[in-house]
Amino acid sequence: MKVNKSCVGFVRIAIALGLLAGAEQVTTAQNSADGKSAGIPARPELLKFPPLKYEPPVAAKYRVQLKSGPVAYVVPDKELPLVNIVVYVHTGNYLVPKGKEGLGELTGYLIARGGTKNMAAEALEERLALLAAQLNSGIGDNQGSVSLNLLSKDLDEGMGILRDVLTEPRFQDNKIALRKQQELQAMKQRNDESEAIEAREAGFLATGESFWANQYSTAASLEGITRTDIEDFHKKWFFPSNFVVAASGDFDRDAMIQKLEKLFANWPYQGEKPPAIPTNTVFAKPGVYLVNKDVNQGRVSMMLPGILRDNPDYFSVLIMNDILGGGGFTSRIMNSVRSDEGLAYSAYSSFPGGVYYPSTFSSGFQSKSRTVAYASSIVLREIKKMTDTPPTDPELSISKSGFIDRFPHQFATKGQVANIFAQDEFTGRYAKDPTFWEKFRDRINAVTAGDAQRVAQKYLKSDQMVILVVGQKDDIMLSLPDHPMTLKQLTAGPVTEVPLRDPLTMKPISDAQKPAAQ
Repeated sequence: MKVNKSCVGFVRIAIALGLLAGAEQVTTAQNSADGKSAGIPARPELLKFPPLKYEPPVAAKYRVQLKSGPVAYVVPDKELPLVNIVVYVHTGNYLVPKGKEGLGELTGYLIARGGTKNMAAEALEERLALLAAQLNSGIGDNQGSVSLNLLSKDLDEGMGILRDVLTEPRFQDNKIALRKQQELQAMKQRNDESEAIEAREAGFLATGESFWANQYSTAASLEGITRTDIEDFHKKWFFPSNFVVAASGDFDRDAMIQKLEKLFANWPYQGEKPPAIPTNTVFAKPGVYLVNKDVNQGRVSMMLPGILRDNPDYFSVLIMNDILGGGGFTSRIMNSVRSDEGLAYSAYSSFPGGVYYPSTFSSGFQSKSRTVAYASSIVLREIKKMTDTPPTDPELSISKSGFIDRFPHQFATKGQVANIFAQDEFTGRYAKDPTFWEKFRDRINAVTAGDAQRVAQKYLKSDQMVILVVGQKDDIMLSLPDHPMTLKQLTAGPVTEVPLRDPLTMKPISDAQKPAAQ
């Protein structure tokens, strides 16, 4: 067999290169073992990085007061040929008349999906699909929104559609009927999942039965909502002075400002300025509140009254809670309940600052029925430790670094920039504290271990603790032989059984709350 000499040459070269590479790897490994490799530490934790240099965008640079009424944040972005416009609306479920519960959600859903004066709902859906555009709308507790996302080449047509949707939505009868049917079906499933029950009852306990945020739609209230109700609710609150706009994407800034002026000019009706959001919350009396639900695990929410986000203690609370249970696997509650005891897959605490009324401190987890009381006692123990002793220097450093390192991600896209600033405008943060984001990291860095302990002592008062448990009552009331802890031992208050609510009427299925078996 005749061998090609050139092939032999290539083979020899390859072997030689392989030997050289192997020798280099051996040398590198030896140097690494001896700590001699230039610039590469022997262990990952020895890596050093220069301080992150990042300055957040400044809201004033993008803020525009439109002559037609709204404040807009206009943020050009030429990276992709897309435009995103969000119109935030000062409206919400708190404005819904008694007996019409569900009107806000129904109106919000149908604004973008019920057609316009000039286009039936089906034709509008088809046209949006041809444009590859997304048009959405909704109304929540204290805010509404209408958003449009589309290719920049179709911007003029898209803004024409947006104008029609905002000013003259059709609220087509068949779409109203369909949405009512969908909401009724969803209503029937309110008690299917223990998570939904927990969230609902936590709201009742934290803010009160009669608080506006706890006025749920019922079969009767949904049936009583007419097309006229929907039209009146829309016209009352959807007008330019009630709007805040976020616009980002592929456009010229000055040209977009002119398009927005045209979008909101010559509004066909005059709406109303909404009243202030009610803040008359009532926190439940201390104790354990037990909802009997036939599931194999118990869900627990441990709650205390919270703070507003403009509270001077806000940043100290952020750090304290992050160390206690908000920081995932670096937090004390997660380590104690999950890592040390294996009682729950996840355990956490949350302590946000309320925007319009005080928030709620909450610590929660899901555990086997027989370990609910014991796991709860561990959370209470960690709360007491936080009040008794300040956090360690490593805990404080890790928490601060987490907030500071994550900070730039909030402004990662131009869309995020526009929407963060629009939300600050909407909620009043910009008016109260226009340099909030510029000073954020300095305020985080200023928190001391003493500050964290001080706010823990001030706000984490275990004698005021409300503990909500959703799960199988008979099993949960039993204690573990190795850990004889019961729900009754968790607080000085009583253990009260809270009946499930009828999903269609939201009234308790039993006559009244009754003491649980002790």
